[in-house]
Amino acid sequence: MLVIYSPEFLNHKTGPYHPERPQRLEAIVKLLQDAAWANQLTWQLPTQVKDRDPLAWINLVHQPQYLQTLQGLAESLRDQERGHLDPDTVISGESYQVALLAVNAWLDGVSQTWNTDQPSFVLARPPGHHALPERGMGFCLLANAAIAAHYALSLPGISRVAILDWDVHHGNGTQACVESLPNIAYCSLHQSPHYPYTGASHEQGQYQNVLNIPLDAGSTGADYHQAMTDRVIPFLKAFNPDLLLVSAGYDAHRDDPLSEILLTPGDYAQLTQACLSLTRKTVFGLEGGYDLGGLATSVRATVATCLGQGIDEP
Repeated sequence: MLVIYSPEFLNHKTGPYHPERPQRLEAIVKLLQDAAWANQLTWQLPTQVKDRDPLAWINLVHQPQYLQTLQGLAESLRDQERGHLDPDTVISGESYQVALLAVNAWLDGVSQTWNTDQPSFVLARPPGHHALPERGMGFCLLANAAIAAHYALSLPGISRVAILDWDVHHGNGTQACVESLPNIAYCSLHQSPHYPYTGASHEQGQYQNVLNIPLDAGSTGADYHQAMTDRVIPFLKAFNPDLLLVSAGYDAHRDDPLSEILLTPGDYAQLTQACLSLTRKTVFGLEGGYDLGGLATSVRATVATCLGQGIDEP
């Protein structure tokens, strides 16, 4: 299985007390490299921005004024300085270039999965599903999944792309970017009421291409399994995507400090298997997840499931 990762993703500095910190990736990398099946993983660096400028795809999603603001703020910062797009969303001097590289990683995942018919995992940051066309928010700078969906539609043979978002927070940015497009479907399972206080079930998109499933605090893997079986899989099957993108946030883990959902690594393995039962042409891309242990073991469960391996955690 392909894992797309670069140490450069650690250069997006958010400060020692920010939940979305570089240590998230370090914890995941260590656990994957220590796994018994580590020799079944292929690690690939993302395409460098100098070799493929992702702005052509980013410009399909984000407004030029926002990109200029983001780039200008990042480039104005020196050494250990940090700036804010909003109270929650911190950037440092290298954040703009790292965000561009993260987009390239998602595009690489799309290309590789489409060409090999095998799932891939994009281990990148900053995350993206809260980024709106006109501004970043919620730790997110660029709408990675929505941008990747646009890119996918440019590839021969792809006419429909679905995005499944299992991050505990509703992907308001992704929805805003795709809800008016008939060839992209968006489905989100998320705690509600919860940040960003969007994603009501009546939000269905211009072409009935959006499915929001708000879940109560305290929901468990059994609740997710029922939602997947009764609603998500039928919705995705009816849309019949050529490619599935997963905004794979792991902040619904029971130990996560930013949510009140009670998922385990075993539950994430079930979610992963449900995706693979729909299509092996699935790109998993990291979004949230802020308890380092819960995050790393849950990502490991996703990757192990893709490899057909069992998991140690319940």
